[in-house]
Amino acid sequence: MAKKRKQKATRPPLDFLQQLGPGLITGASDDDPSGIGTYSQAGAQLGFSIGWTMLLTFPLMAAIQEISARIGRTTGQGIAGNLRRHYSNWLLFPIVGLLFIANAINVGADLSAMGDALKLLMGGPSAIYAILFGTVCAGIMFLDYDRYVKILKWLTLVLFAYVAALITIKVPWREALLGLLVPHIGWNANYLTTLVAILGTTISPYLFFWQASLEAEDEKIDPHAKPLVIAHSQAARAFERIRADTLVGMAFSNIIAVAIMFTTAATLNKAGITNIESSAQAAEALKPIAGSFAFVIFALGIIGTGLLAVPVLAGSAAYAVGEAFKWPVGLSRRPNQAIAFYSILTAATVLGMAIPLTPLNPIQALYWSAVINGVVAVPVMGIMMIIAAQRKIMGKFVIAGWLRWLGWISTAAMAASVCGMIFVWLSSTRSH
Repeated sequence: MAKKRKQKATRPPLDFLQQLGPGLITGASDDDPSGIGTYSQAGAQLGFSIGWTMLLTFPLMAAIQEISARIGRTTGQGIAGNLRRHYSNWLLFPIVGLLFIANAINVGADLSAMGDALKLLMGGPSAIYAILFGTVCAGIMFLDYDRYVKILKWLTLVLFAYVAALITIKVPWREALLGLLVPHIGWNANYLTTLVAILGTTISPYLFFWQASLEAEDEKIDPHAKPLVIAHSQAARAFERIRADTLVGMAFSNIIAVAIMFTTAATLNKAGITNIESSAQAAEALKPIAGSFAFVIFALGIIGTGLLAVPVLAGSAAYAVGEAFKWPVGLSRRPNQAIAFYSILTAATVLGMAIPLTPLNPIQALYWSAVINGVVAVPVMGIMMIIAAQRKIMGKFVIAGWLRWLGWISTAAMAASVCGMIFVWLSSTRSH
């Protein structure tokens, strides 16, 4: 009897964990090696004073990701699929083309960071390591869909490495919490550039495309599920799951980002080391200050998060291109059932693998990837908000109220960050 009672008591949390999927994976993949580099740089350069941005971005990214997920689940189509069905090709193809380029560059930057991290731990050629990691990531994407999703879910646990790294160091918590809870803006180029980078890292177009397409994919896998515009009765449960999944995923993403910022603020910034350009450089700089354990944990975290993020980056590019050309798409399909889709997925990974072998600086590649992502994000978010409000697309499930307002605020914040990026770039060009 006691055993039965125990099983009943533990079942609800297990059911909840099993329901987590697209939102959790999306949130965790947001903390990719490139993102880790941005958060490390923010903590090293500006200390704890930049922590408040994570509280600001949480409701904004949660809202825009929930909207993208609802579009996918309601219409049975991803973002590119809805663009193709309801808008002109002159809008669709430039957005999808730029997304593919940005994702391929981002894959290359992440693979470079993973190769550098393994080189720090073992020595050897970082470029060869990057290619090996790219091959592993490509192999993961060709697995059976259920196994693939389970691997991605398990890989999200790697992010706790950064919580472990934070626990091992001494943090002035009063100062840290003050930076987290009290907004502070420094009106200088360094601060504004970092602010723009954080917004561009946390709110990225590939995340919208990925979560919307994965929601549409899950609907196709479940024989009882239908697009909500047809199956109205499934809406309440679907929206409840999407909200919980997205809130958990985005909260997880931002908690890890705070842990990375606090770790580098308490160690590198306090030691006067403020010039950090990559996640691997942050790991290397930690060793003499925070000790070998923090260094190893930080470096292993880079590799683990890369194994999670690279498939998501390549997958979102494949979904976008496949939907744009009306090809059969989906990781639930076997490769011989979606040859073009898997070809695009492979091409994005291979192009990324080529970047470490070229003279192209991965940091510069990442910068231009962020620029392209920022430019693409604004029109995509604007179009998403318009789609979400149209009854002919969303049926009775148009998005209104506070969620709609948060979506538009998120879009405005992203537009402001792009304008800020352009302003900073023009200012630095004039100064030179």
